[in-house]
Amino acid sequence: MKHIAARTARRAPVSHDPQMMKEILLEAGELAPLTQLARVSLQPGQHTRPHRHPDMHEIFLVESGQGQAEIDGNTLSLAAGDCLWVEPGEEHRLSNPHDHPLRLFYFGLAAGNGGN
Repeated sequence: MKHIAARTARRAPVSHDPQMMKEILLEAGELAPLTQLARVSLQPGQHTRPHRHPDMHEIFLVESGQGQAEIDGNTLSLAAGDCLWVEPGEEHRLSNPHDHPLRLFYFGLAAGNGGN
């Protein structure tokens, strides 16, 4: 068993958008094939830059708020409770065009270890 209290989670910048801070709950090496379990808030008007992960599936769960995801040029609306699975190689960008924070849990799985 492992208990990670949110108040003690390690905070670090998001690798592709260092102005955003994430709370890391599980890190690479702790549970194979998990690469990371984290939580992040996108403030109103904030967005990630377009990027892709060639060797990782990334799964997002919207905890609260609303936002948008652009996946390979397709725009999707996100709302609390939604789950989004981005497959390896898909270019993606998350944004919050709304007036309230968009709070997400997300995790990565190494490609070849689940999913496709």
